[in-house]
Amino acid sequence: MWSLRRNERDKFFLLEYFGETPPVESFGFSYRQSFFDYPITEIVRGSNVSYNSLKVFFNHFLNSGIIIKTRKIGKSDYYKMNLENPFVKNFIRLNWNLIKSNLELAKKPKTTLLSA
Repeated sequence: MWSLRRNERDKFFLLEYFGETPPVESFGFSYRQSFFDYPITEIVRGSNVSYNSLKVFFNHFLNSGIIIKTRKIGKSDYYKMNLENPFVKNFIRLNWNLIKSNLELAKKPKTTLLSA
């Protein structure tokens, strides 16, 4: 069955650099699922962050335009990452640059030091 939970295979690359803090985890989930919209409960579940932690910074994400409200179904509001936001665009670009640089490092032959 398909799951929203993050696993090692699709780990958000920036977590290695910025740590697994609730805002970064939530941002990472929104980035990985950027073509879909989700209610807050699914964002909490998918990013593995508590509801109370998400509420601390979620309004900041909304007010700054990082996350946008897309629709309302019943009592639930649905949100998704705003791919047109300049901060989000630069963050995505940074993520790709980090991936490229790590791939280039992985391609370089490893040198060994020979001791006499």
